Amino acid sequence: MAAADGPPVVTMVSALFVGVFGLIVGSFLNVCIYRLPRHESVTWPGSHCTACNRPLAWYENIPVISWLVLRGRCRTCGERISSIYPIVEAITGAVFVASYFIYGPTPLLAARLLFATGLIVLFFIDLRHHILPNVITIPGAVIGFALSFLLPPGWVASLIGLIAGGGLLFAIAEAYYRWRGVEGLGMGDVKMLAMIGAFLGWQLMLVTLVLASFAGSLLGMALIASGRGTMKLALPFGTFLAVGALAAAVIGEPLLDWYLGMYQ
Repeated sequence: MAAADGPPVVTMVSALFVGVFGLIVGSFLNVCIYRLPRHESVTWPGSHCTACNRPLAWYENIPVISWLVLRGRCRTCGERISSIYPIVEAITGAVFVASYFIYGPTPLLAARLLFATGLIVLFFIDLRHHILPNVITIPGAVIGFALSFLLPPGWVASLIGLIAGGGLLFAIAEAYYRWRGVEGLGMGDVKMLAMIGAFLGWQLMLVTLVLASFAGSLLGMALIASGRGTMKLALPFGTFLAVGALAAAVIGEPLLDWYLGMYQ
């Protein structure tokens, strides 16, 4: 990884532009998160109030700011606008800025940002609808593998990650189904982990799986302990995979080095 360097003023101005661009991208991700589960076009019609269908003016589409100015309500009908919209925009902007400082102005930055936007969309769709759209996971796996011919982790690690990621979760899902007679993982999770393996390689794919499983187990135990869930509670595993993959992309390599160093 090549962190951003150069004169501090230039670096900060560049980071500001990247952050603003991230906010704008986050606004589009909101469209994807809302429309993809409904099988609607993400390009037409333009942004509109989902309650009264009035097209939004440009000044109502300013990321985060418009929501705050409008106090989370439609200007015409007064219908509540979900706080998910500014949250997605703010998260995307923050991820863009953080990625800029981590990877610097390099081709890898563009690849990691593309990967991150897919993960953000999958995170929120799975959290709300418990589905992981093929339109994100399948093209994502193909793009991740294609980029590996030019960028880390390299095509060999990417191909192994793609095949092993999908195959590993498929084997776990099949074994759970045969043991319990119910589905524990969906094919969406399988395709998502294949996409993660294609972008990050097989080693960081495994780190992602460990982190996601650990986080999911902790939340599940916390919900059971608080009386808000049972052993049959279905958690959106894709949401945990998204968080695990973002973490693995940044700290996965030093985490692996630390773990392997324990056995040397």
